[in-house]
Amino acid sequence: MKTKLVDLTKPIQYNAGDPWFMRVKIKHKAHRKSHWLIRLALRLPSRLFPKNWIGWADDTIKNMGLHATTHIDAPWHYGPVVEGKPAKTIDQIPLEWCYGDGIVIDCTHKEDFVAITVEDLKKDLDKKGITIQEGNIVLIRTDRDKMMGTPDFVEKGTGMSKEATEWLIDQGVKVMGIDQWGWDLPLKYMAQKAKEMNDPEFFWEGHRVGIEKEYLHIEQLTNLGALPPSGFKICVFPLKIVGGSAAPARVVAMIE
Repeated sequence: MKTKLVDLTKPIQYNAGDPWFMRVKIKHKAHRKSHWLIRLALRLPSRLFPKNWIGWADDTIKNMGLHATTHIDAPWHYGPVVEGKPAKTIDQIPLEWCYGDGIVIDCTHKEDFVAITVEDLKKDLDKKGITIQEGNIVLIRTDRDKMMGTPDFVEKGTGMSKEATEWLIDQGVKVMGIDQWGWDLPLKYMAQKAKEMNDPEFFWEGHRVGIEKEYLHIEQLTNLGALPPSGFKICVFPLKIVGGSAAPARVVAMIE
């Protein structure tokens, strides 16, 4: 039986809708530029270049915030200490955590600026007859990936509540993910709401669960609508960035 691969990764490219300080900028170097580099740096004369070849193409990423792509956050992102121990950076994450049986929980009904609750998770799981097992990778589908590349992608969306995040961890889930800009409610909304309520515990409450309980989450997934609720494998291997708070990842689902 042939395995179907489903790419869940946002393309790495310039997006005008991203925050200005995180916009990816890539410089593409044409083949003819390397022709001169090879001649000057390696002192290979043109007459010795292979026939029908003018040089190699090359590219440089000039600017890319690690959190501006489909990426997985390390515990270090949430704080320097987790469960009373030094938090792991992304290069310290066991790869075994990043491959497993996947589950998609449908939260597309949630309105912008309304947090996802434990009841939302349980209701969808019960409806589909799915029980979370230890080691499952749980993906939260909101369909906000449809706004990728626009300012609304950052400004709007739902988000995981503190309680819903804790509940997934308590079911044995180490890695979870979402198809919107961030794991929590939109940043500007949280900041404004925290000021209105005068509540220091409101801001970034989903992320801050990671200070008390070790877990990782993936942000800016895409194409979750192409997956079944369960019955597939998922791999989310991050780049091995030493000391990194996060890393871009090519997230792929495998359906038999």
